[in-house]
Amino acid sequence: MATGSLEGRSVIVTGGGTGIGSACARLAAAEGALVTICGRRPGPLEATAEAVRGAGGQIQTVVADVTDEADVARLVAVAAEFGGGLHGVVANAGGGGGLAPYHQQDVGEFERVLHLNLVGTLLCIKHSVARLAEAGGGSFVGMSSIAGHVTHPYFGPYPVAKAGIESMIKNAADEYGSAQVRFNALQPGFIATEVMAGIERGGPVWQSYVDQTPLGDVGQPEDVAQVVRFLLSHESRWITGQTIAVDGGHSLRRGPDYSSFVRHPHLGPDGPA
Repeated sequence: MATGSLEGRSVIVTGGGTGIGSACARLAAAEGALVTICGRRPGPLEATAEAVRGAGGQIQTVVADVTDEADVARLVAVAAEFGGGLHGVVANAGGGGGLAPYHQQDVGEFERVLHLNLVGTLLCIKHSVARLAEAGGGSFVGMSSIAGHVTHPYFGPYPVAKAGIESMIKNAADEYGSAQVRFNALQPGFIATEVMAGIERGGPVWQSYVDQTPLGDVGQPEDVAQVVRFLLSHESRWITGQTIAVDGGHSLRRGPDYSSFVRHPHLGPDGPA
């Protein structure tokens, strides 16, 4: 890793209080970036900020909801003021919903997950791209998932949302290339974060991930953060419109087995039971 690869760059990380977002923020700050993290809960944001400041990094926190356009516009403005412009965005905020087959999906919950992942990413693009262009070009990193590429039964809207992010990133890369703004996405596989803590270590779901991963383990948030750091830096200046899997090779095989988490759907002659 090139020490100081983000020196003096202003970077936003959404969902920066926990998991992958926190790891991205901590590494970016360690590499010299002026980091702005956002999230809906101040507690996790401040915990990450304290860790960064304790290591000598520069960071600020903004309580914001990426599905609220006014919040996103405010976030970008505050980050640009803090960093003297804006050079990078990591649109990490997102999430899934309850596990259920499609014929049992709640439409309101389906829409909520699409809104959080897809519209949240759109708003980050909409309000940051002019700032990135003003800085002479910049890097936008969208957070997809292995679920956007490999089937994840019972995940409902989540795979749909993540596939949509990948499509949006490709189109944005084409639209804004002339402004020297780059867009790429990542597909993390099973990463040991707080979100995945509900999966019993060594249990059937956990084991289904490991069994389908050529490297035979689960990833850490820092594994994703290292790739994000590269995409934010000048080292990746000739990379845009790409989606990169960070999954230990899991996407070479099949998705995880969550059947133990749901009642197996039965489709009889008269329709869903």
